[in-house]
Amino acid sequence: MNYLAHVYLSGSNKHLAIGNFIADHVKGKAYLEYPESIQNGILLHRKIDCFTDKHPVFKKNVTLLFPKFRHYSRVIVDMFFDHFLAARWEHYHPDPLEEFSRKFYTMMEGYSDHLPDKTKKMLPIISKYNWFVAYRSLEGLENILFQMSQRTQFSSNMSLAIPDLQKNYSKVALDFTVFFDELKDFVQLEKENFS
Repeated sequence: MNYLAHVYLSGSNKHLAIGNFIADHVKGKAYLEYPESIQNGILLHRKIDCFTDKHPVFKKNVTLLFPKFRHYSRVIVDMFFDHFLAARWEHYHPDPLEEFSRKFYTMMEGYSDHLPDKTKKMLPIISKYNWFVAYRSLEGLENILFQMSQRTQFSSNMSLAIPDLQKNYSKVALDFTVFFDELKDFVQLEKENFS
């Protein structure tokens, strides 16, 4: 899953959300340098990624994209699924997505001392272009994929995946629903270990 899903799955625990958000930029045992409450978020992020990578629905969608996008296929499916979370946000969260996003960006700015350098560089971009809300439309998703592709080491052409999503939109939407319901149940059990 991508940024929006990781933050959403953290619930109302802001330290869990911080850890979940920064986790891709915290390698190996470097998570031990953070307060325990943020460590929990980093570890939860890793467990979510592991669950996602092994899930047959996610793997199926990655396999469909792999001939065109190779190892970027996983990132693209993460983004597709964030699109469906944003597009159906009112089904999952009581606050409007715009309000949820604004509160999260503001909260993260207040914790800049806890952010890895890569996150510090990326957060202003995510906030400026309001990625969480932009995920909601295919145009917004395409723009984010393009922005991400500009930062990849090799040519990824990730933004060219939108026609694949359009062609299989209802199938991917159904896959997301099945997958995300199972992921939410998994995360709920994991979060109980942090209580």
